[in-house]
Amino acid sequence: MSDIEKVKKLREATGAGFKDCNLAIKESGGDLDKAVEILRVKGISKASKKMSRDAKEGLVAISGDEKKTSIIEVNCETDFVAKNDDFINFVKELSILNNEKNSNIDDLKKTKMKNGQTVEDTLVALIAKIGEKITIGKTKTISGSKSTNYQYLHTVVKDNLAKLAVVVSLETKDESETVKTFGKQLSMHIAASNPLALESNLIDKSIIDKEQELVTEELKNSGKPDDIAKKISLGKMNKFKEENSLLTQAWVMEPKKKVQDVLNELSINDLKIKEFSRIKIGE
Repeated sequence: MSDIEKVKKLREATGAGFKDCNLAIKESGGDLDKAVEILRVKGISKASKKMSRDAKEGLVAISGDEKKTSIIEVNCETDFVAKNDDFINFVKELSILNNEKNSNIDDLKKTKMKNGQTVEDTLVALIAKIGEKITIGKTKTISGSKSTNYQYLHTVVKDNLAKLAVVVSLETKDESETVKTFGKQLSMHIAASNPLALESNLIDKSIIDKEQELVTEELKNSGKPDDIAKKISLGKMNKFKEENSLLTQAWVMEPKKKVQDVLNELSINDLKIKEFSRIKIGE
């Protein structure tokens, strides 16, 4: 095999540029495997310089079925790269692997992709090729033998890839169209209303503490007596919890009702919202 053919093969295998591949072939004495290692080391060097930059664009992907569904977020720096075929293909394959690995990031990074390389090595090579910081962001797998998952993708880029994705799990023995319609509508509600938890007591304590800190600071300069300020503070915190808990949020399709009201009106005794996940790029 001539050096030119080796350079061509190395480019196909690594996605690196002609100049880099040519230098790697010369440096390795024509040994392709060694040339790949040389490029990987250089790729890591290039990638490390990019990792300090912000990556707030990208894609969210959903994979799986109604019994086991996974969401994964992959970030890049620009929307231009988010539409790049190499980036899209990487996210699509990564999404399938993520569902297999139950959103365990450590296991996912060690998993081999179709190209024979691990996710971690493929990511490094993609960073070197595209020239932007690319990171794996939030992930979540929702599964259960007694529950059914419903999903919603907003601002779809291609197939199962979007800018915002929701999965919500409903538990019931009822398989009617009424339940299916509610599941679809609920996933859209979650996309629009961004609840922090199913119920107020499940909202992360650090979020509650931060909100309390902001409310206290706001009232400190109001000049109101302490007892009045405490009542206002309590009211504001209760409203915050209500507006950020799924069951007590105003139902998007009929704001005079709460989600819990809509759930009660369905009159399906064993119907429960088990859990949900909402991931939006840049949040």
